[in-house]
Amino acid sequence: MQLDIFDQVIGPYRPLEWAVKFWPVLVISFGVALVATAMCKKIAIAFNIVDRPDALIKTHKQPVAYLGGVGILFGMIVGMLAAIYYLRQEAHLSEILIMLFGIMAGGAIACAIGVLDDILNIKPWQKLLGQSAAAVALLLAGIKPGINYYTNLMGFSISPELDWAIGSVVVLVFVLGATNSLNLLDGLDGLCAGVTGIIAMGMLLLAIHLATWKTSETRDAVRVITCLALIGGVAGFLPFNRHPAKIFMGDAGSLLLGFVVAAMMMLFAARNPRWLLASIVVFGLPILDTAVAIVRRLINNRPIFVSDRGHIYDQMMDRGFGLRKTVISCYLLAAMYALIGLAMSQIRTRYALVIYIFVAIVSALVVWKKGYLKMEGVRGAIKKPGQTKEK
Repeated sequence: MQLDIFDQVIGPYRPLEWAVKFWPVLVISFGVALVATAMCKKIAIAFNIVDRPDALIKTHKQPVAYLGGVGILFGMIVGMLAAIYYLRQEAHLSEILIMLFGIMAGGAIACAIGVLDDILNIKPWQKLLGQSAAAVALLLAGIKPGINYYTNLMGFSISPELDWAIGSVVVLVFVLGATNSLNLLDGLDGLCAGVTGIIAMGMLLLAIHLATWKTSETRDAVRVITCLALIGGVAGFLPFNRHPAKIFMGDAGSLLLGFVVAAMMMLFAARNPRWLLASIVVFGLPILDTAVAIVRRLINNRPIFVSDRGHIYDQMMDRGFGLRKTVISCYLLAAMYALIGLAMSQIRTRYALVIYIFVAIVSALVVWKKGYLKMEGVRGAIKKPGQTKEK
């Protein structure tokens, strides 16, 4: 008799208690991030590290403290270090620790580059160089897709050298893509952190599912711990970032969060393409917003790398949604993509891929039909009914 697609959500090789034992990572990351964010706010104000409104892209009325990303980083690192106590009985402990320290090191690099950009407004190539250095930390820790596994599915194999070279490019692409996607999404109070928290919860459920099937002696633990630390870090930051925001995460936070999410996707990419595809769809909202931003700027003959106020969330605001309704709508959209990814992870890859393509087509049609590819004025925002066009 054929099993229902959800009958194997909980695997037989590890009990749920194996993952539940790591719950202190979430609590510790939350508590440390909460305290660290409060301290970062005071430091930012004392040293005048603030984000000032510019009446074009930035819509807040008063200067707001930066450095919130540093608070998230501290919360995550302390939580992940605390996980070492709960790993003491695990096999392959050294390999697990290497991966965890690789993620922490890469996250610290991404956050540091973001801090430099927040304070000094560094050049784009310097920013990309720092993001690339963070990607190298993942490679040194052994966090990369197993390209040979994918080629074997297609009936051929490649040399270890080519496997490493292609895997390195894939890691770099995912790190650059995820960091810049979340950087673009960081435009409203509570938006980027909340959406990242939802994405991390989706990935945590996928990680726990794989852990109960004991898919990897090393990656199972790393995935669960990293997700818990990420959720705790953004949860500790959010009370200060909800509207009206008392502190912004800045590029320090968005680059950090994007890097960690990219690391998670690479941890899911080790073998079965089903898990990688599912994690990409869980990350669906930032991907959609970035794709819309690029296409919108191209078809309207605007520079791709120049900021505007035509993002999906900006256009919701300009259409009268209001900030709270816009943020909640984005949360719901993020949750929808996460649920689709999780559900489709339980069916054969070929069938899931068809549904993913269908979801992408429907998303594109909705964006087009609702006019989210249009641009008006200097800011690139859609003008409100009765509003004159900006000069």
